[in-house]
Amino acid sequence: MKLTRRTLVLGAISAPITASLSAPFAAQAQQAWPAGNLRIVVAYPPGGSTDAMMRLVQVPLQERLGTTIIIENRAGASGSVGTGWVAKAPPDGNTWLAVFDNHAANPFVLPSLPYDTEKDLDPVLLIGTAPYLLATASSKPYKTLADVIAAAKGKPGAISYASVGSGSVGHLAMVLLSDRAGVKLTHVPYRGGGPAMTDALGGHVDLLVGSTALSMPQVNTGGLRAIAQTGKTRNPFLAKVPTVDESGFPGFEAYAWWGIFAPAGTPKPIIEKFGTAMAASLRDERIAKQLIETQQVTMTLGGPEVLRSFVADQMKVWSKVVKDNNIKAD
Repeated sequence: MKLTRRTLVLGAISAPITASLSAPFAAQAQQAWPAGNLRIVVAYPPGGSTDAMMRLVQVPLQERLGTTIIIENRAGASGSVGTGWVAKAPPDGNTWLAVFDNHAANPFVLPSLPYDTEKDLDPVLLIGTAPYLLATASSKPYKTLADVIAAAKGKPGAISYASVGSGSVGHLAMVLLSDRAGVKLTHVPYRGGGPAMTDALGGHVDLLVGSTALSMPQVNTGGLRAIAQTGKTRNPFLAKVPTVDESGFPGFEAYAWWGIFAPAGTPKPIIEKFGTAMAASLRDERIAKQLIETQQVTMTLGGPEVLRSFVADQMKVWSKVVKDNNIKAD
């Protein structure tokens, strides 16, 4: 799925869903729900971008739905532990799942998942996307992607890059770029953005591939120098940083993204109501401003079919990279 300005428009919500349930049952489901507390499972530890996003939207979402929203972190195995738990939860509209971009790579880099990514979860909302950023410590000599590639060709394997882990989308994006450029880079996986950032700033690795949320604070203060961003077009808050596409690799795209899912079989009227309330909460001026300006998120707010199509496209891209390079998660 190509991301264009038309698809990435703030407030874009997919067309109303035609319920497959009988009209009386669907109406009853809408009227009775929510009947108690709702749980949003964040499949990652506290403090990450997905967790921060859900806690930011928690209060306005409670106000719109008229019930208590519980944010619960169920981390482990690149998000697959929490995802598996939600996949097995009753499809009654009381349990929801918030995921990050590795959701689409996990089926290929993890040896066995306790769920089927496409069959056991119903898509609800594609919140938005952000480019990955390739950066280097300000003390390093690399100023452009061309500099990095030239150095890598001169000394194959000598240029290293940090990521938040083997099988992460940042890692896969760099493997894809290395393949396209015909160079060998040395991957140094870390267990999280904090340790990767520390070593990148200290010059222990040559490059860092990270989400804009991770990298921009250090870019803004001068600790890191941004080399390239991986969106198809330049993010407005990274206007001076060229894309990989502009740097000699036409069509190259890789995105951080955030989405909401429900257990398969959750009534469609409930999915529509929850997704609409979540999207409206994310449109709140204060919340949208914070996500757009601090995490450089391009708000999509696309409904179930938008998310379904987007994830299918991401799975197609990253499955090929994983297979071609025999990549496994940590």
